[in-house]
Amino acid sequence: MAFFRKYRNKKKQQTPFQIQNNDITKNLISPLLLENMAEIQKIFSETPDLVVKNFVIKQTKCPAALVYLSGITDTKTIHNHVLSPLLFEANKEEKDFEVQVSLGHVKEKNAWQEIESAILQGNSVLFIDKRIKAFIFDTQGWPQRGIEDTTIESSLRGEHIGFTETGSNNIAMIRRHIPNRELKMKEMTVGARGNLKLTIMYLADVANPEVLKELVDRINKLEVDSIINAASLSEYIEDNPYSPFPQLFLTERPDFAAAEILQGRIVTVVDRSPNVLIGPATFEIFFKSMDDYGARWIVASFIRLMRYLGFIVAIFLPATYIAVISFHFEIIPLKLLLSVAASRERVPFPPFIEAIIMEITLEMLREAGIRLPAKIGQTVGIVGGIVIGQAAVAAGIVSNIMVIVVALTAIASFIIPNYDMGAAIRMLRFPMMIAASLFGFVGLTVGLMTLIAHFIALESLGTPYGSPIAPLRFPDWKDLFIRFPEWAIIKRPESTRAIQKKKANSNRPKGDEQ
Repeated sequence: MAFFRKYRNKKKQQTPFQIQNNDITKNLISPLLLENMAEIQKIFSETPDLVVKNFVIKQTKCPAALVYLSGITDTKTIHNHVLSPLLFEANKEEKDFEVQVSLGHVKEKNAWQEIESAILQGNSVLFIDKRIKAFIFDTQGWPQRGIEDTTIESSLRGEHIGFTETGSNNIAMIRRHIPNRELKMKEMTVGARGNLKLTIMYLADVANPEVLKELVDRINKLEVDSIINAASLSEYIEDNPYSPFPQLFLTERPDFAAAEILQGRIVTVVDRSPNVLIGPATFEIFFKSMDDYGARWIVASFIRLMRYLGFIVAIFLPATYIAVISFHFEIIPLKLLLSVAASRERVPFPPFIEAIIMEITLEMLREAGIRLPAKIGQTVGIVGGIVIGQAAVAAGIVSNIMVIVVALTAIASFIIPNYDMGAAIRMLRFPMMIAASLFGFVGLTVGLMTLIAHFIALESLGTPYGSPIAPLRFPDWKDLFIRFPEWAIIKRPESTRAIQKKKANSNRPKGDEQ
């Protein structure tokens, strides 16, 4: 009985988030300035960057105190637009101080929880003696970098600016592409400690309300200390966390994000992250690039077909090599079989071990090239690959044909324009290699069927991940494997579940042929 009572008491204990929410005082501020300053010192104890400026307002002759954190506020704005007017300006016709402050965005709050949050977000708070409300000024000014070209999603003909770690800048870059009143935004806050600001952007007359509600509900249910970046948020709200495939699209390109909003998708801008989330995401969106819409449609279609071919090669080529050499060598032409046998006669390992050694070595070189400085990483990747490959062949550890297979696999995986999808493809080749080493083509077939079944069952924000392939939606194939001319794509894809289908007319000027 004592055990059950102890267990019941544990069940009644509050969660850490409930405890924290109760610890944050919900009392209103005091009308006495000294009591308020004492509470500030209590809340922000051991905070050396806390600044408290005590002064007397010239307009009303009332004692006041301005509180802010020095590292994340714009001190020039504070001195020029808050302190200077309050200290040195007075208007006899006005009895209140607000007319002296030249900042347009001023809020009045009286709850300590809201005041604490405002200070931590870079705002400055003014306390006035005998006032039951504090005044919050928008003086945010944390360190930030300038707008630069994208580092991962490079483009030849797209715009050469990328998102930064400041949410307001990212919103402005998207709004510049869509200066329309139907572009709506929902602001949300996530994290009991981090207070991460999210902004959901969508076209009100195009985006599906059910998809929007599903996204908002998932974010509202989050109970975490903090979300560090957009990739962490995607792990919390995706449909299947155990799938290797990314179910929300991460991009650092404002033009791509704006294009997907116009298609009917929803973009989530995460403050402090240089990427935004796009959903619902389908399989085909990870094989698109902004260069596809900046080149001739015939050229863009050829490049897109190569990407899908690279997807198949990157997953199945090493497994096919293992299955053929281990089980089905009779399907190889005789001359080629003799060449392969001559290449492998000094290799002491079976094809699976040989492939695993080379694939892991390739992944280690790729990771080293990413983590090292740019000038060194590229050299290490190229020189390391050549030297290790030649040394391994000369030592008889691997065969020449295996080096060729690994090189083709690497090139095929690098052609995928999205990093997350490319990483998933590189990981999937290993279970395929294991299945092929155990059962040959039978194991490879079972692995393929398992992959297709998972592909069909997967969803993104309640939308089929395989659309328009599974389920089949042939009208959407105009922008799938082959990109039709822009004037021929007059409807938004069904996979976005947009409520407004038509996006353009098919009529166009035909020049002299008209």
